[in-house]
Amino acid sequence: MEIYVDGASAGDPGLSGIGIVLIADGIYEQISQPIEMMSNHEAEFIAMKTGIAQAITYHPTFLRIYSDSKIVVQSIEKRHAKNPIFKPHLDTILQLLDTNDLFFVQWIPSASNKKADDLARQAIQKQKKDGFGA
Repeated sequence: MEIYVDGASAGDPGLSGIGIVLIADGIYEQISQPIEMMSNHEAEFIAMKTGIAQAITYHPTFLRIYSDSKIVVQSIEKRHAKNPIFKPHLDTILQLLDTNDLFFVQWIPSASNKKADDLARQAIQKQKKDGFGA
């Protein structure tokens, strides 16, 4: 299964959203979810955590996860986050990944993550339309 994740924030901190695309044989799922006000980096961790959790519900044999957040990808690779705000998110991400025998996490440029980015931004726009953060 391929997973594309992105988090976005309108401000630092600000209204935030996550976008996730799951792709596998017979599966194409898109998630656009508003989340609480936070920094962009924290939104990226939430997107990763939520994407993996949703993917696992399909019981895939392997996960290929793509993110345009270097801080998230490097934190997973090192199994360490310097910022204490990110640590609980990383711990959950690692626990989720450790339930799967085979996974691959790769940084990709933003241009290659356009759909997940669009979904994250749609979640922010929904909050603005609904009057949050006004």
